[in-house]
Order: sequence, then C-alpha cells, then structure tokens
Amino acid sequence: MRGSPGRPDGSAEPVLDAADRLLLDESAVARGGRAREEIAVIGDGSGALALAAASGARGPGAVRVHQDPLSGERMLATRAEAQGMTAAVRSLALEADLIRGARVILLRLPRSLDALRDIAGLVAAHAAPDVVVFAGGRIKHMALAMNDVLREHFQTVDVTHARQKSRVLVARGPHDGRDPVAARTRIDGVAVCAFGGVFAGAALDIGTRLLLAHLPDPGEEVIDFACGNGVVGATLALRHPGTRVYATDESAAAVASARATAAANGMADRMTVVRDDALSERPDASASLIALNPPFHRGAAIDEGIAPYLFADAARVLRPGGELWTVWNSALQYRPALERLVGPTRQIARNPKFTVTASVRR
Repeated sequence: MRGSPGRPDGSAEPVLDAADRLLLDESAVARGGRAREEIAVIGDGSGALALAAASGARGPGAVRVHQDPLSGERMLATRAEAQGMTAAVRSLALEADLIRGARVILLRLPRSLDALRDIAGLVAAHAAPDVVVFAGGRIKHMALAMNDVLREHFQTVDVTHARQKSRVLVARGPHDGRDPVAARTRIDGVAVCAFGGVFAGAALDIGTRLLLAHLPDPGEEVIDFACGNGVVGATLALRHPGTRVYATDESAAAVASARATAAANGMADRMTVVRDDALSERPDASASLIALNPPFHRGAAIDEGIAPYLFADAARVLRPGGELWTVWNSALQYRPALERLVGPTRQIARNPKFTVTASVRR
C-alpha cells in the first residue's frame, strides 16, 4: 500500500501567528505554575500553540490537544518529536477526556457557531469549576454572536484589547454544560446527522444534491471521498442494497457525523467511515467508483491546493477505467486539473452554480 501524495506539513519548527501569541500572553497569568494536565488546547492549526503551552507548564504530564483535521494532528506529532516533546502533548477526540478537570483552555475560535457551541458545552460539562477559557482569533473571522454563544455556558465573557488584528474572549463560570449532540434531519427519506462545524450541517447542500441526482449504480462498492456528514454514502447505500460504502474524511467532526448518519439509516454494517488524510489507507487500484465534493477552504482561508491533492489520490486508488464523479463550483474550473491528474473528463450536469463531471482513470 502506498500513502497519499503528500500533504505539505510544514517544517518541524512551529510558527505562532498573531492570534496564538495574544492567546499565550493573555493566558500567561492563568497558566502560571499549572501542571500540563490542567491545560487543554483546542483548534490549534499547526501545533505551535499547544507546544508553546506545554513548554511553559510543569511536567511530567501532557497538555491535552484537539485538532479537527488529521493533518493538524500529524503536524503536531511531527513537530513535538522534532523538539523532544512527544510526551508533553496528547491528542484526544472532542470528548470528556479532553476537558475533564482542565483549569485553563486555549481555544482558536472556529468559524462555525455550532462548533463553538459544542466546544463550550463540553467545557462547561467537564472542566474544573474555576476553569478559564481563552478563545482567540483574527478579528476578521470573529463575530459578536460568538460572545453570545459563550454566554450560554459561562457566567462572564470579557473581551481583550485588539492587537495585530487579533482579539481574545475570556470566559469564566461554567454552567449548563452538555456533551455535543448531533443535529438530525430527514431529507428525501435519508436521515442526515451532523455535529457542529461540519460542512452544510445536517442538510444537503445544492452541489451535493446535483451530484446525487446523477450518480450511477455503484455496483459492489463506492468511496464517499471527503464525506462530510455522510449523506452521499448513506443515500447510495439506501438506493442500492447490494452496495458497500467506504467513507473517508480528515475532519474528526465529519467522521463522527457520517458514522451517526450511517447508524440513523441502519447502514452501519454496510458503511465504513474512516478518518484519513485523503485515501492513504486504501491500496492502489482498489476502487471502481469514487464520489467527491472537494472542499476549498482550510479553516477560514481559501486553499486552492486541496482539490488537486484529492484528485491525485483518487487517481491512485482508482482501477484503470474506474471513475471519479466530482461536483464543483463552476467558477473554480477544475476540469483541466481532473483531465491532467485522473484522465478524460466529461460533463454530466450543470446548473447556474455547479458542475458535475466524471473522470475516467487512464
């Protein structure tokens, strides 16, 4: 088995951005003298924030860390090893063990209010009563509604002065804690579940709807690539009782959502959901049909390199003659990349905003 084409992981030296530095400065007094196991870090993109927090805390325990993308988790592990700090940080799921007993939380604010609500409720439910949450980000990605979401689970929310276009919200007095619960809706006879922050939530976005309207009979197996809430895989499993679904996403929230969607539709036995960097767990030439709605954001930023990376790994996994069915915003003009990386590509459908194509593996 060969791995994915190689998502750039950056150097072993982590880089703190302005929001990270402000979070560290604002939390310095609260972190002073704390043991590592009393500190949790959530949403750290590169691992820099978690490693900085661990280096300034007492050992020998570990700072608990949650990063939704698998690529971020692997980046942290690589950088921790390079700095001899492997034992100083520990990656965990967004569950009670991540938070239990923590007294200082450093949080890079997510884009989604639903994701923030899940995090705030979890912290309020399982952190120490005197926990202080330092939630920071770039001002351009912050909204006043974030203060309101934090107030749903904390008695006070203070706002720091801005610095270098960044700001920190400081929350104290946890109350009304709750574990995250997946939202659930029913769309065209399919139960769709989603935890906070998953693309489209518990809904069917218009691009995916167009793709589902045209996907062929998958036969024995289909790969739901970058599966999000799992609606594509679950729909195909319901339509075609003889089909098994292999669904994969690098987002921990997406994987949890897709598993919930599979279970809600009674498809857990025919729908395998895996957290993976692209399709690295799949052997070469092992699939005949892959369905993909490629993301084009990394966090709050547009990243034009994600789709070609996914196209290349799909090509590796497809058998000769196998097909990659892709839906994409027409303005992104992915067809040349699909032709180059996968093979001959034909347009299947198009509406005012989206295009569906089928690319045949050479």
